[in-house]
Amino acid sequence: MPKSVNQKLKLLYLIKIFNEKTDEGHCLTAQELIAELAAYGIRAERKSIYDDIECLITFGYDIVNIKARKGGGYYLAGREFELPELKLLVDAVQSSRFITQKKSRELIDKIETLAGPYDRMQLQRQVFVAGRVKTENESIYYNVDRIHHAIQAGVLISFTYLEWNVKKELQLRRGGQKYRISPWALTWQDENYYLIAYDDEEEKIKHFRVDKMNKITELSGEKRKGMEAFRQFDIAAYTKQTFGMFGGTAQSVTLRLPASMIGIILDRFGRDVSIRSLEGGHISVKVYAAVSTQFYGWVTGLGKQVSITAPYEVAEGYLQFLDKIMRNYKEKAGQDNVLEDCGQDEGL
Repeated sequence: MPKSVNQKLKLLYLIKIFNEKTDEGHCLTAQELIAELAAYGIRAERKSIYDDIECLITFGYDIVNIKARKGGGYYLAGREFELPELKLLVDAVQSSRFITQKKSRELIDKIETLAGPYDRMQLQRQVFVAGRVKTENESIYYNVDRIHHAIQAGVLISFTYLEWNVKKELQLRRGGQKYRISPWALTWQDENYYLIAYDDEEEKIKHFRVDKMNKITELSGEKRKGMEAFRQFDIAAYTKQTFGMFGGTAQSVTLRLPASMIGIILDRFGRDVSIRSLEGGHISVKVYAAVSTQFYGWVTGLGKQVSITAPYEVAEGYLQFLDKIMRNYKEKAGQDNVLEDCGQDEGL
């Protein structure tokens, strides 16, 4: 057989064809494989195709031969990932708030290459998920990598920090003044990455949302601090106490709050909210929220400056929720002085 210019690449192109054009339900005959190779400028004969397939099988590729008059041929059976596993990866990427829409699409495109040609269509049906609130920080992946490196190196990092304003824009906090902290751990909570770090100036442990961190620089000459603080530190307990989630029946809810607290709302619900300015530095915000006791608890956690103004049944439900808590505390107060004990807590 006269050898083509690309003859040395024949095995590589052959496995490429198997990977991209075959699966359990779609086989290629020897003659069809010859035609596929010809499209790459590679000439082949039937006997050489059989020899090449045997070579690939010997190397470890799981190529199956279906012997049938109709629909028979060869296909690549063994793949690194099964279709259900790839669907799981696609869903995880698409549902992650810290991954931007652009990067989500890029990652899903790469995941699709791990599937057979016809399985990819099923993955594409998995891709569309509407209404997910995504971060807009394209550097999130590099942030995570830099933080991991600094943690392993045991050094300080510096960065600027972003926050929302009432125009739904991200702006620099503290006028762009840099933070200098000691990174100790990364945690995943409430659909976001958080850095757990030690602030040497304030001598306390703090957390920062990684997608809000900007221009992270590793201070290679400065050893991180806070070892004593983290020696007995329980990250799981810390995240459980600091962050929370809520669920329930979704509906439109109007909140009244100070304009300075808009970042909390936008972080939770995204920019698809209606904001109306009020007197006295307050705003009215209409959100689509899952109303439940957990939601009421979340509103309560924002403090007395935040109130529910509409709809009436949700506002009334919130009052009943607060009243039930107060009555519960009053009942217990007469038994074991719970209110007096709680009043001594510095955090209340």
